[in-house]
Amino acid sequence: MAQQIKVIRGMHDILPEHINVWHQLEDSYRQLVESYGYRQIRTPIIEKTSLFRRSIGEVTDIVEKEMYSFDDRNGDSLSLRPEGTASVVRAGIEHGLLVNQQQRLWYNGAMFRHERPQKGRYRQFYQLGAETFGMPGADIEAELILMAARFWQTLGLQGIELQLNTLGTAESRANYKDILVTFLRDHQDQLDADSLRRLDSNPLRILDSKNADMQPLIESAPRLKDHLDQQSQEHFAELLEILDHAGLPYVVNPRLVRGLDYYSHSVFEWVTETLGAQGTVCAGGRYDSLVEQLGGKPTFAAGFAMGIERLVAMIIDQQQEKDSQAPHIYFVMVGENTVKVGHKIAEQLRDALPELRLITHAGGGSFKSQMKKADKSMAAMALILGENEIETSTVNIKFLRQDKAQLEVSQDQLATQLKQLLNS
Repeated sequence: MAQQIKVIRGMHDILPEHINVWHQLEDSYRQLVESYGYRQIRTPIIEKTSLFRRSIGEVTDIVEKEMYSFDDRNGDSLSLRPEGTASVVRAGIEHGLLVNQQQRLWYNGAMFRHERPQKGRYRQFYQLGAETFGMPGADIEAELILMAARFWQTLGLQGIELQLNTLGTAESRANYKDILVTFLRDHQDQLDADSLRRLDSNPLRILDSKNADMQPLIESAPRLKDHLDQQSQEHFAELLEILDHAGLPYVVNPRLVRGLDYYSHSVFEWVTETLGAQGTVCAGGRYDSLVEQLGGKPTFAAGFAMGIERLVAMIIDQQQEKDSQAPHIYFVMVGENTVKVGHKIAEQLRDALPELRLITHAGGGSFKSQMKKADKSMAAMALILGENEIETSTVNIKFLRQDKAQLEVSQDQLATQLKQLLNS
């Protein structure tokens, strides 16, 4: 007997019992973002490694430890995409979507990072994202945040908190970086290995450390908000004013710096305590320098990304799952000539009722065994076609989830009758 092959560690199968939650979530997201004027973009799963080195940053865990990279037959270094923003920006530059234009784009797709698998975190994971270009103000950041808030409302999710911070302009952040590095060097003996490595290359990431031993030092470090220039303060104040006026609650978290190098001005995360250590379900902010960093002309940009697996886990945990895949009808056919007649009737019903979910029995079997399968399918009704029904050109409708009398309907009136039943 051949050895069983199992899924790769950190990858996961999405099984039929939960795929309806994914459909519910993805369909709701598409309808939401399109109602705000966002258009979908799809980019390749594989990109040149240099794209992510230039966008995410050389000295980041993603680039240093987590990317799936390899050389192809031509010797080019390629990577499975670890996030979606860089690919969208690359496509925007390459196809001329960003010059002197405003764009609202959204995406849905698989990302890859070689991380330690745990609840809500996989090595192949799926993200929904939104990216905007050409809009400099806090108003577009507010739109992104309010759109995400409406998504939680649409899904019926509870217990998600909005955390905000500002990283300021590049100039104010550079001045703050000098002050922070001076402070950290004075306390260098309290830094762990990762922080020592980031001290020269990316000291702001030290503030995002999850090392419990370093938290007292991080809490006593100079705060970025105390070193912002007037432009940065006014930009962030405008964002908070819009959110306040909209009645959206939030928490200003001065230690929120985001894990990617390209952010500036406003950053935000939606977090929950229901998923254990992996509490961030959506994160984003402004990244005005990224387009130029990847070879385009200077362009204002802001966006977010959210993890589908984490949202699916929340939907299931909060019992918001809707069994949208259960069939309306299971078609039982017993006796001579019933199969060919039944399939013709089934196709006529599908023509007349495009939204109808109809399972046509296959594989033969007795009436009793077919009715067991009909019940197990969770269908609302069973259509029963036997030799008597063929002679009388009728079909019987048996209600499987309601205490109603069985109906006998002529075949030429069946579609009309079913439409009434399904809409009642």
